[in-house]
Amino acid sequence: MSNSGISRLYKNIVSLKNSFISTLQKISLPPKSDLERTRAISKNFFLHIHSTRIHKYTLHPAFTMGLGLIAFSLFIILLFTGILLMFYYTPSVEQAYFSVKDITFLVAGGKIIRNMHRWAGHAMIVVVILHIARVFYTSAYTRTRRINWLIGLALLIITILFSFSGYLLPWDQLGYWATTIASNIAASLDELTDALGITSYFNVGLFIKHIILGANSVGQDALNRFYLLHVVVLPILSIIFIGVHFWRIRKSGGLNLPANADQLVVHTSNMSNQKTEIQKQGHSRKKQNIETILSWPTLLWAELSVFMICLAILMIFSYFLDAPLREIANPAVAENPAKSPWYFLGLQELVSYSAFSGGIAIPSLLLIALILIPFLDKEEKYSGVWFSGKQGQKVAFQSLIFVLLTTVTTVLFTVKAGWLKNWFPEIPQLIIIVINPGTILAFFYAFWSIIVLKKTDSTRMAAIALFTCIFVGFLIFTAVGNWFRGINWEFIY
Repeated sequence: MSNSGISRLYKNIVSLKNSFISTLQKISLPPKSDLERTRAISKNFFLHIHSTRIHKYTLHPAFTMGLGLIAFSLFIILLFTGILLMFYYTPSVEQAYFSVKDITFLVAGGKIIRNMHRWAGHAMIVVVILHIARVFYTSAYTRTRRINWLIGLALLIITILFSFSGYLLPWDQLGYWATTIASNIAASLDELTDALGITSYFNVGLFIKHIILGANSVGQDALNRFYLLHVVVLPILSIIFIGVHFWRIRKSGGLNLPANADQLVVHTSNMSNQKTEIQKQGHSRKKQNIETILSWPTLLWAELSVFMICLAILMIFSYFLDAPLREIANPAVAENPAKSPWYFLGLQELVSYSAFSGGIAIPSLLLIALILIPFLDKEEKYSGVWFSGKQGQKVAFQSLIFVLLTTVTTVLFTVKAGWLKNWFPEIPQLIIIVINPGTILAFFYAFWSIIVLKKTDSTRMAAIALFTCIFVGFLIFTAVGNWFRGINWEFIY
């Protein structure tokens, strides 16, 4: 290389170095004036997802508990650890199990990475469910936020599918039989077609199972489909929906705050100084609420702190508790009890009463109810207020007692006395599909919400009653399936 070429290369390197240092300085040293910070946020692609100013109450831990941010932090961790695992994982029936063992026992740091990926996936389901509960109980789905509620429900479904598609990839007994049970739940439409006598003409359940597994049973086709979903389709969908979710929050003016948010903010001693500073800067800023602060750097530092706390807790948890890895999958040796993933065990409990009702009808009705809630509840006066005030707290507590009594009593009754099929063995299956513990409880939940509606003349109170019943009922059935079902699905104490 000639001297002139070396000189040009050196100048390019120096220029690149200076540009990199300048960028780091801009990131680490935010502009001093409010006007410069506002311009930096509005012109930066990554910072523009936030408004230039946010209300102080949005940073109050008790308002959102940071659940949305925690869920996003877990998603970032899942992406990073998942990419690392892909370097060593082999998606084949012959090699999948042994590649996971190599990751766990041979690859440096592989055990920690796999543990973090596994536990972050489970934690994300829990956090997303709690986030949706928080959004509901603070009535943050009114006006322009209805679409974002639907996007949130879609993200919940994607998150569950994310975890479910990864359950099979280790190709051990736990994942194999959990996938088998879950696919059978999805194919539970067979119970209805058998009762109607039309299965021989069109086996809908088998068709659904073929879509999921690519065959009649779990094998290489299922592993291929689950791997493709897990590493390509669902990550892309997640990124798209998360992006739209954030954009809709931005378009709606940020988080949904209560009307008295200004009064809820704890006034600090420098409030007068902040007011004076705002008045000095530009005529357009004089009308701004003094209870707001600039997003950069306060909000960004808060978000980074939450992410680091999540990462630290997950690393500590993953160090002490290993992700399960059973024996290699063996279709000839069934697990007993064969259980689906923990988030499907509530459905598995309902399926034990009636396959179609528990696997298709009731989940569909509950999903429709969640979709319709923001469109039926149009009361906006309590928007942003936890439980919509004291009346909502009372309704939520009464609904909690109601769902505990009805659900626990129903479960214990069926355990002790059985159900219609035990009493009348010749009873038509259609009657079992329509009248079973699951459908009766769904009727009780709907009836209770109607009672609350008549008593309070408030669609918001009725929504709180129905959502509380759905939420607590799901927790009860999930707990029963996890901890109180043993060999042959017998009830154990």
